[in-house]
Amino acid sequence: MFKDLAQNFLRDATSSITSELREKARSIVPFANGSSRGFMSSVRGRNLPADGMPNFRTSTEAVIADTRKDNDWRVSLSIPPVITQLENTDILNPLKVTGNRMIFPFTPSVIFSHSASYSAQNPVHSNYPFYSYGNSSVDAITISGDFFTETNEDAEYWVAAVTFLRTMTKMFYGDGANSGNPPPICKLNGYGEYVFKNVPCVITSFNIDMPQDVDYFKTTVRSTGEPSNESAAGTWVPAQSLIAVTVQPVYSRTHIEQFNLNDFVSGKLITTRGFV
Repeated sequence: MFKDLAQNFLRDATSSITSELREKARSIVPFANGSSRGFMSSVRGRNLPADGMPNFRTSTEAVIADTRKDNDWRVSLSIPPVITQLENTDILNPLKVTGNRMIFPFTPSVIFSHSASYSAQNPVHSNYPFYSYGNSSVDAITISGDFFTETNEDAEYWVAAVTFLRTMTKMFYGDGANSGNPPPICKLNGYGEYVFKNVPCVITSFNIDMPQDVDYFKTTVRSTGEPSNESAAGTWVPAQSLIAVTVQPVYSRTHIEQFNLNDFVSGKLITTRGFV
């Protein structure tokens, strides 16, 4: 008798506890028709908001600084003011648009070197000579880069660049202004602050490759504001060509006398005086 009463009591208590736990579990993690798929879905979405939208939002205003001038590390050769002041320079307009400079549109190959000269003293009956320092020098810099022509603007830029290089290797001669002056000095820039920063240079030579196995495009050089005229005589520009320019850094006597090795090591003379 007592055994039956004990079994009934345990059965009722167990049923009551199981029912209570089931209700609490459903309040915490609701089942979807009692399936395991609904259970796992409820577990994954337990911390998600009911409507799928966050309770709060944060906003940040994006500010894009205009750093095109500061971060423009393309290799370029500037047009001296004495050239821009000449008359009838419409052919150079594409270079004027890019800041009065000839820019290599693709990263060119640049070769530059420095040298220090030492003289050998050879005493008689000695195994090793003695060296005495003579001088240091900055050798010529060679810049070679590809020019691709895909549009009429590219073709006009190619013509302007070639004309600019031709002009920079000519002296002022004849009846024009500044007659008797040598070719002007340009500024070499490239690769940021501490490589080439306004390096005064003269263009000593240049080479232009006009391949035979590429297409050539016709362009018509026109004055500022003049409409394009397809029937006019034009210039044929290669679709791809290699332009190599050799420049020699030159410095005035005043700047050389003010040279200081400490200022050079700190980079001050590189960024302010163009020393390389």
